[in-house]
Amino acid sequence: MQRVLEPELMDDPEQSRAYAKADFEEENRGFVERFLECFPDIKAGHVLDLGCGPADIPIRLARALPECRVTGVDGSAPMIALGVEAVRAAGLADRIALRCERIQETVLAERADAVISNSLLHHVPNALQFWYAVRQLAKPGAAVLVMDLLRPDSPEAAQAIVDRYAAAEPAILRRDFYNSLLAAFTDDEVAAQLTEMNLSRLLIDVPDDRHWIVGGRLV
Repeated sequence: MQRVLEPELMDDPEQSRAYAKADFEEENRGFVERFLECFPDIKAGHVLDLGCGPADIPIRLARALPECRVTGVDGSAPMIALGVEAVRAAGLADRIALRCERIQETVLAERADAVISNSLLHHVPNALQFWYAVRQLAKPGAAVLVMDLLRPDSPEAAQAIVDRYAAAEPAILRRDFYNSLLAAFTDDEVAAQLTEMNLSRLLIDVPDDRHWIVGGRLV
């Protein structure tokens, strides 16, 4: 099945609220736990989250690593607004900074000690722009952990995944999940992207039927 692009930004406030209310506990908790397991030496420093959405992962990571600062970047103003509310409610505004901007426009005063991203790449029309941003915004030797959806073999397989994992979610979220699966990349495509960007030292894992994960350290 060929990739079918979806809108790059989630600018609809209703869509953003539905995403923020959805149950991503398993995925987000698992992502943070994997970061802690892969990079146990990281206790402090600056972590950059590309496509932070409503800031659930930055909040979880800041709680797990109380000496770390986290910057979250997302191009959706409604998502960032929800994230700011969540960060304030968590009492973490002193260590989590959120910025409404596209990753192609992001500039840091100092490169990050780690770059993370969950479910952004499938929104980006040109995947190489994403990996270029990772390289430009991270220090040499920085930790990298990226997770995203895995494109199924057919629209029917995509619908089956939606029915299996999102049956109880609102219709707008089910629609977005389906469209995101169609817009996602296969692990082979991601491997080719990493090779083209000279990032092949980062390793790819496929932990389940709907995700791939790339992790490692930059040269």
